[in-house]
Amino acid sequence: MISGPPLLQLLASFSWQELRQHPWRTATALIAIMLGVALGFAVHVINQSALDEFSRAVRSVNGQPDLQLHAMQGGLPLDLYAQLAQTEGVALAVPWIETTVLLPRSKQDSNPDQAPPPTPGTRATAGSAPGTPLRVMGSDALKLAPVAPALMPRLFEGNSRLDLFAPDAVFLNAAALQALNLKPDQAHNAALQWFQNGQRQTLRIAGTLAAAGAPVAVMDIAALQERLQRWGDIDRIDVLLAESSSRSALLTRLHQLQAWQPRILVQQPGDDQQRIGEMSRAYRVNLTVLALVALFTGAFLVFSVLALSVAQRAPQFALLAVLGTTPRQRLALVLMEALALGITGSMAGIALGTGLAWLALNLLGGDLGGGFFSSVQPALQWSPAAALVFALLGVAATVAGAWWPARAAMDLPPAATLKGLGAGHEKPARLVPALILLLSSVALAFMPPIAGIPLAAYAAVGLLLLGGMAALPWLLGRVLALMPQAFRRRPLPLLAFERARRMRHATTVAVGGVVASLSLAVALTVMVTSFRGSMIEWLDAVLPAPLYVRAAGGSSRVDAALLPAGLAAQIARLPGVERAQAMRTTTLMLSPQNPGISLLIRPLRSRPGEPAQQLPWVAGPVESRHAQVNGQKLVAVHISEAVAQLYDLKPGDDWPLLSQAFSRQAKDGQAQEAHFYIASIWRDYVRQFGAIAIDWQDYLRLGGDARASDIAIWPRSAGAQPSTPASAPIQTAIADMLAATGQTVPALEYVSSTALRERSLRIFDRSFAVTYWLQAVAIAIGLFGIAASFSAQVLARRKEFGLLAHLGLTRRNILAVVAGEGLAWTGLGAIAGTLLGLGVAVILVHVVNPQSFHWSMDLRLPLLRLLALAAAVVLAGVVTAWLAGRQAASADAVLAVKEDW
Repeated sequence: MISGPPLLQLLASFSWQELRQHPWRTATALIAIMLGVALGFAVHVINQSALDEFSRAVRSVNGQPDLQLHAMQGGLPLDLYAQLAQTEGVALAVPWIETTVLLPRSKQDSNPDQAPPPTPGTRATAGSAPGTPLRVMGSDALKLAPVAPALMPRLFEGNSRLDLFAPDAVFLNAAALQALNLKPDQAHNAALQWFQNGQRQTLRIAGTLAAAGAPVAVMDIAALQERLQRWGDIDRIDVLLAESSSRSALLTRLHQLQAWQPRILVQQPGDDQQRIGEMSRAYRVNLTVLALVALFTGAFLVFSVLALSVAQRAPQFALLAVLGTTPRQRLALVLMEALALGITGSMAGIALGTGLAWLALNLLGGDLGGGFFSSVQPALQWSPAAALVFALLGVAATVAGAWWPARAAMDLPPAATLKGLGAGHEKPARLVPALILLLSSVALAFMPPIAGIPLAAYAAVGLLLLGGMAALPWLLGRVLALMPQAFRRRPLPLLAFERARRMRHATTVAVGGVVASLSLAVALTVMVTSFRGSMIEWLDAVLPAPLYVRAAGGSSRVDAALLPAGLAAQIARLPGVERAQAMRTTTLMLSPQNPGISLLIRPLRSRPGEPAQQLPWVAGPVESRHAQVNGQKLVAVHISEAVAQLYDLKPGDDWPLLSQAFSRQAKDGQAQEAHFYIASIWRDYVRQFGAIAIDWQDYLRLGGDARASDIAIWPRSAGAQPSTPASAPIQTAIADMLAATGQTVPALEYVSSTALRERSLRIFDRSFAVTYWLQAVAIAIGLFGIAASFSAQVLARRKEFGLLAHLGLTRRNILAVVAGEGLAWTGLGAIAGTLLGLGVAVILVHVVNPQSFHWSMDLRLPLLRLLALAAAVVLAGVVTAWLAGRQAASADAVLAVKEDW
């Protein structure tokens, strides 16, 4: 019996000979593990780098006050700031007012001598079209240093301190200067032009800011109030507490202030940053899980490669057993080989993933399609802890894939194997373990998310795939039992049939990689197709008008670019217009724990001669169960699926929280409360944290502002688009009408519903571009695994082919048998993979997506694409088996019969 160092030397030599004789087999497993780790680690590094940079930018812009005051809707009364500044326990109160303007597209456009501003009412041309959004913040420069030092204006050398309060002075950060193609030395008192409320305005760059992140500008609050014509309210108040004060004590005093209102929210300074992190968390987790799909597929390829390696080296393992190795030592030998593969592949994957992340951050920025970090340019944030975690995942996947082959090496009978008898007849296929896995998958699919992440659904996907793989031997036996007797009597089909019947587990090994890769590819294909199809239907519902008009440079975040009240009615009376409807979008804050909700004001009730605008309803609409509350009629609101899930609402429910947030100020100064009920739930694919739709007339009756942010236009000529002559007369008629009435209207921009649909679908395709690449990598790994598996199995059968040649079969006959086996095996794998993929797609569409993003979609099956995927897999298997069979059935195969093994 061999033991001690000689045994270790023998085992090391045994593993080295396997690597030297079959390097392609090792390369297959290494590439699979390396790509899986690389993709997962790259996506993690990109997301983490973007999130860190975004968080730094948020801290830089928002500063670090003790408390922040916001309004649920609209602004804070200016009187509140005056009272708060004199409240006991307040060391400093800093007022803020904010808007969003748009910079011209190019530096040339910002030159007033070369690009004259558009006249009111005209369409924004390409030369004057807005470009980069610029966040403009107004505050008191004398109070900024303690709460937001990064926003403290830094004057250019030679400028007067009075420029801090000059009405035309503006201070820009580095990102804003970069958007203007200006270097700091070129920006000294340079002229700056932007679009604000659709009008081109000229200012002077008086200095810079240290704030990081997206383009931002700071100016004196009085100057910004003058430009926005906002004198009675502000957007935010930052509060620093006195040393002897506490938050709870200050909150008690705040509620006693005369200007205090129930619709005011008090937040911690990190709430916005936390909300953005939570908002993007589901997207980042889903993208990381999709990236690890390649690693999951790699585990099956490791299983296939090592199972074939163990089967081919069975006589050698038997000899090791005769020489004194124990079953546990043979088990450890295979696992050590897998561990070496896992460590090598994971290290290579971490290096490759780091390179991919660096390349993506430098070429594409930190936005992987989600739109959360599109405004930041992050630097690479490499974490040793994260690298270790992903490396361990790669090692764990490799060892998991090697476990069953290692058990096979452990359990083989040495004497029978040395005599070429193997392990005898295969054990009957057991369906019970597969059923347990499948039923567990179904049970997990019905579980709720954990901390907002569908962890149970991910586990359901994994168990579904494992259960499907475990059921393959039983499924193969059922399929073979259906073969007609006449087919079995023919010699060549009989050979393929008997081999498949007697070696079902070997067939499972061969098609395991096929099933794993194809099922995930099918699932992703169905999910993306379902989402895109539902998105198109949603766009058709929310964009019913052929033409839309808004102020050039309008922003939905603030009410700085609103069209005059009554403009929609004036446009509707024009000769070429069938009808026009006013619309408005604003933001509503309901609670400090959740982000703001979009409030959409639309004509939702039909009137004589004017159809109502429909919503993509999921549930409802229904009538209220109560006619009145406190003598007031309930107002119907329509909520998106995200609002329904986040606030646990259903059609017919009353909603007091919205009533509190929507309270208005009556003319006599007394607050009057509106009472709302949920009329319906509708589907929204834009606003992840929800939207509320209310009828335009209900909004006006509650005291809402009659100004519109958009106007939907139905020309009398059907299908009129801004780029066609049919819509040009409408634009001319609107401009003439405004000129004749002398109204002061911002520059208008027109866009067609077709253009909006195309832009939305481009954004959708960009968002899923990473998904397409991950899907392609998973398919490539699967096809590579098919080639490796079939090549190994066919080449390992050289003795069998030599014996068949001795029995009289020609080379053509042997190739036909091999190709037939490849067709049958990959065909079975394609069927099983497609069925499993459809099951995974159901979980992704109906469980993972709603739990992650709070919206639903309809399941759609792209039959042609699914058939193409299955045909590609089958074709790859047949071609690989035929090419490997040509080499195995060569003249040397006859001599292989004389080999000892």
